[in-house]
Amino acid sequence: MERLQKVIALSGIASRRKAEELIKNGDVIVNGEVVTKLGTKVTYSDDILVCGKKIEKEEKEYYLFNKPRGVICSTSDDKGRKVVVDYFNSNKRLYPVGRLDYDTTGALIVTNDGNLSNLIMHPKNEIEKVYIAKLNGVIKGAEINKIKSGVIIDNVKCVPKKVKLKNFNVKKNTSIVEIIITEGKNHEVKRIFESVGFFVDKLKRERIAFLSLGNLKSGEYRKLNPKEVKQLFNLVK
Repeated sequence: MERLQKVIALSGIASRRKAEELIKNGDVIVNGEVVTKLGTKVTYSDDILVCGKKIEKEEKEYYLFNKPRGVICSTSDDKGRKVVVDYFNSNKRLYPVGRLDYDTTGALIVTNDGNLSNLIMHPKNEIEKVYIAKLNGVIKGAEINKIKSGVIIDNVKCVPKKVKLKNFNVKKNTSIVEIIITEGKNHEVKRIFESVGFFVDKLKRERIAFLSLGNLKSGEYRKLNPKEVKQLFNLVK
């Protein structure tokens, strides 16, 4: 048995938070009776109506997307800007797992599986995210070592799993750095480099866990195969 709000969210009708609002507002009927208590346990064999619509377990879809620059990590935008789901041709309620900034590009998981999404984003599961950052300035060993030892963001010490200088250009005054993090704080990579005096000109996420972009071009996506989906769940068990 599962909590009612979870079953509603997994059906694709609404997010878990919205599902909780619908339950409290009396918009959910289970086996002919209005249910307003959060946490009510149900099964998929129960007859569940949400705003008069019967829910069914939605088939899950999993994608790896190469997010372009200038695209919002959301399902909609009140300013009319392009969002991630605009690139997908699916009748499922897809959404991005986590966020990449408006000007950040690269690997993003897109799915309609709220359970997997929550597991991937939970800090305790320490899912690796690999970024390549182009810095405005030539970073030195002392500054890289300072980052490796940990920097304070939002009163919490953030320690990257890896920081490696890939190359630098003295004439252009730029550096290319690979950094691996497992947390997901807002603008985390940019703030890490800013803490030692460098601004990030460009940022690309190359990999999430074992999922690399490979030959995916900007704006392209591919469906994850069953083996990859299973690997993801094994990572977060």
